[in-house]
Amino acid sequence: MSDPNPNYNPYPNSNQNHNPDINQNPYPNQNQNLTLKQNKNITPVRLAAALIMKKTCGYLKNRHLLLIILADLTLFTISYAGSYLLRFDLKVPHTEYLTFKRTLIPIILLKLYVFHCFKLYRGMWRYTSLKEIERIIKASFVSSALIILFILITTRFQGYPRSVFLMDAMFTILLIGGFRASIRLCYEYCKQGASGIISGIIDGNKNGKRIIIIGAGDAGEKIIREINGNSELDYKIIGILDDDPKKINRHIHGIKIIGRVADIDSIKRDIVINEIIIAIPSASGEQMRRIIDTCEKTQIPYKTVPGINELIDGKVSISAIRDVSYSDLLGREQINLDLDRIGAYLKGKSVLVTGAGGSIGSEFCRQVARFGPETLIMLDRAESSLYDIEMEMKRLFPSQRIIPILGSVTCLERLRMVFSHLKPQVVFHAAAYKHVPMMEMHPWEAFYNNILGTKHTLDVALDSNVERFVLVSTDKAVRPTNIMGASKRIAEIILQLKAREHGKMTYNGNSPRIMAVRFGNVVGSAGSVIPLFKKQIAHGGPVTVTHPEITRYFMTISEAVQLILQAGAIGETGNIYILKMGKPIKIIDMAKDLINLSGFEPGKDIRIEITGLRPGEKIYEELITDGEDIIPTTHDKLLVLKTNGGFANGLTLSKLEKKIMELSLLVDANDIEGIKLSIKDLVPEYAPQSNHKRISDIAQKPLPGNWEGALMGNAHP
Repeated sequence: MSDPNPNYNPYPNSNQNHNPDINQNPYPNQNQNLTLKQNKNITPVRLAAALIMKKTCGYLKNRHLLLIILADLTLFTISYAGSYLLRFDLKVPHTEYLTFKRTLIPIILLKLYVFHCFKLYRGMWRYTSLKEIERIIKASFVSSALIILFILITTRFQGYPRSVFLMDAMFTILLIGGFRASIRLCYEYCKQGASGIISGIIDGNKNGKRIIIIGAGDAGEKIIREINGNSELDYKIIGILDDDPKKINRHIHGIKIIGRVADIDSIKRDIVINEIIIAIPSASGEQMRRIIDTCEKTQIPYKTVPGINELIDGKVSISAIRDVSYSDLLGREQINLDLDRIGAYLKGKSVLVTGAGGSIGSEFCRQVARFGPETLIMLDRAESSLYDIEMEMKRLFPSQRIIPILGSVTCLERLRMVFSHLKPQVVFHAAAYKHVPMMEMHPWEAFYNNILGTKHTLDVALDSNVERFVLVSTDKAVRPTNIMGASKRIAEIILQLKAREHGKMTYNGNSPRIMAVRFGNVVGSAGSVIPLFKKQIAHGGPVTVTHPEITRYFMTISEAVQLILQAGAIGETGNIYILKMGKPIKIIDMAKDLINLSGFEPGKDIRIEITGLRPGEKIYEELITDGEDIIPTTHDKLLVLKTNGGFANGLTLSKLEKKIMELSLLVDANDIEGIKLSIKDLVPEYAPQSNHKRISDIAQKPLPGNWEGALMGNAHP
């Protein structure tokens, strides 16, 4: 039979001639953005019907979602019916029954819509949490409030029992919340299998490692929740210890708080304990020392949750638990950072970290990436270290744009290329040589890296109109007795004089902020004594200490970097900031603590040997020098130096550059004693161990080779 109208097109919205297909959607596509004016055949009713059908089809395709919706509709009905039955003592009058019957469908549909608006059908119910329950409570009260408001406006509640709707809200919370929680509970038990259910009911996981958790706070609760929720973890929690008497005999997720920390020795006589987990990330050094001493006496292996400052994402997890380290004994007070101010100068910016492969530089990379810079540029001369931090950063921050640059800060052309192509706006200059004895033997390398490298990096940064430049300095720059500290003091002077010269220059209405941050030793850095002590302990000793009275200031790497980031936020041009390092620590006490942490007894299992001070080493380190004073800043752990007439040791920029050129002559001649005398001319408070040569004659000689070019534009020979 022929088509009576061969020109008829059943798809008026299509410009193509094609045959009907069973998979074709006869309803307009949202991407077509059709309006009633564009096509009169599409009425509002047809459009609404199409949208409802599309939404319904989406729900129908998700069988689990459909089951949840049907379950919720059933529970809404039970809740509403139960409220009527309870209100009328199970004998509902006929008139009230008719009211119930007339209002049931509109009420349960309204509840369904409100629950949908609160995104209660987008989650995975096997992971129902307190946030989910909170949304259920809000959705229940909002839906009941809308129902009450509608009835009040339309009928002034005549013919409607008021208490029914209040009871309905409460029943809805109990039924829906209980249903969602039961789904998660069933999933957790099913995930463990039949044997897991039986063992969980009888005595938990009998084959797991039996552990005691010290700390009934937030960290302990998270660890308990994670262990209870993951049957694959080979742990069985047998109790919690906490020194708060109000918590004793109470429970956290079904686990009893069985006593104080001091009770652990008596507790282990009654029950088998395989391991202790210290879950107090905010514990002070004194608290940690006391807890560790108690654990040591039990001879039970123990581990700890890292301090909050060590956790990149700030989240406590079972995967973060590690062996106790010396940094835990320093105290782990959380540093309160002004995240808004730090984020304001890092977020969306191009940030350069020099020395990015080192212990300080790599921590800069981890901490800076938390604030979402547009680009993180990592510059280092050590290939392996740079590769390691690049791989780590890609794992920790997969969406962060990271550019590793293999090169040295002593190469001016390389720096110019980096600043020209990548245009860093914020620079953290952490590249430096730090080993005191090594720099005493090779002072020219301290000149290349610590002095010339800082000068080149700062010159190029200022020429490129950077917004901030932060120099990482050291307490060894204070009244230095070694080449390393003196070279860092000269780097500070370069920064102070450059800051004074560029302080009035503006870029986009703002002056560049150039500052230095001076602090002591950091635990775990490449230049720290702790790695040496650990190696010596691993080999059975002896542990070598240079002097029985030698003391140092110590801070964890993460703490130091966080405070430097804070200094970058509040710092003013030309200032030198000092981190509040706390109390100085005797190195011999540190050695004893590390021996104890390794499970040995100092003097008995591992001997401590006094070897004498090394070249350039001081017994006491200081944070300020003559002519300096410290004043507080807006942050309680940051201080700023105030010079009393001794700014940059009285030098001008031109005079400083001339003296650096004179120093270069001695560097070229590998004249160690001459270098020391020349540095003392720049840093009068520098007290080298021996002064045998005078430089008055040598300094008058012309610069050899390419040294003038190296200082003013090219790489060193």
